[in-house]
Amino acid sequence: MQRRTLGTQGLEVSAVGFGTMGFTLAYGDGSTQAEVSEVIGAAHEAGVTFFDTAELYGNGTGTNEQLVGKAVKPFRDEVVIATKFGFDMKAEPLGSGLDSRPERIREVTENSLRYLDVDVIDVLYQHRVDPAVPIEDVAGTVKELIDEGKVRWFGLSEAGPESIRRAHAVQPVSVLQTEYSVFERQVEADVLPTVRELGIGFVPYSPLGRGFLTGDVRPAADYPANDMRSWDDRWQPGNYERNLEAVQRLTELARSKDITTGQLALAWLLAQGDDIVPIPGTRSQSRAVENARAADVTLTPADLDTIHAALPTGGFGSRYPESFMPKG
Repeated sequence: MQRRTLGTQGLEVSAVGFGTMGFTLAYGDGSTQAEVSEVIGAAHEAGVTFFDTAELYGNGTGTNEQLVGKAVKPFRDEVVIATKFGFDMKAEPLGSGLDSRPERIREVTENSLRYLDVDVIDVLYQHRVDPAVPIEDVAGTVKELIDEGKVRWFGLSEAGPESIRRAHAVQPVSVLQTEYSVFERQVEADVLPTVRELGIGFVPYSPLGRGFLTGDVRPAADYPANDMRSWDDRWQPGNYERNLEAVQRLTELARSKDITTGQLALAWLLAQGDDIVPIPGTRSQSRAVENARAADVTLTPADLDTIHAALPTGGFGSRYPESFMPKG
């Protein structure tokens, strides 16, 4: 597995990471510890060294972090663990309220250290910018945690250029995490130029379009209510058919290169710059290995042109309902 450097503070990880949200949130019933350990173990064996979790993914109970912490324990010193603070876990529905007060950041950090069963959190992200708390106070609190040896690197998620600059001036930001894929291209306008100007790495989440870019998809009505694809706008009638047609064109290209559609989508992201590390998630051991091997795929200029022709501005449909849209 190739390795990439994120930021200028010494954070180095595998070119492809692993997002763990799907183990406990948004994609149907949760996974067992045995299932999580098997999948994460397969990913690590394939060279993945970057694992991403969050307080939100366990609904404030620590479930996701505990699953991840136990799964990586046999090789803890070989991997980088990222987690996140920033949501009000008492707000209904889940994810609708924010809380990045300094005392809350400290509370979440102590909980995460305990749930993950680690002495230090490698990357601590603010999950969403909280308009009620100055970003300077957030960065200052994380700076204190770094100085105390409880955190190694500071990250932001779904932050806009102004917030990134203000936070970075207080505590250097090593990495920004935001949705980015062949389906979702908005960051190319001003976010990517900002982080590159400041020397900040970029971690795309949902790099496979929440599964659409794997080619293994069904209409929204075929998913259970606890699966976000049942209400995701990209799966709704009209958008679904247009997205499916575009992905079928990508699948044809992937087959011509003897790779999967998912590997093609990940390779496209990796080709956008050496400062990019996508974090696809999966519950499948074979898919975890497949995703990791995308780091070995080389795309030609002609391949990139074909992908651009299939999805010149991204997919069809909004990535979130308006009430959940990040405001960074």
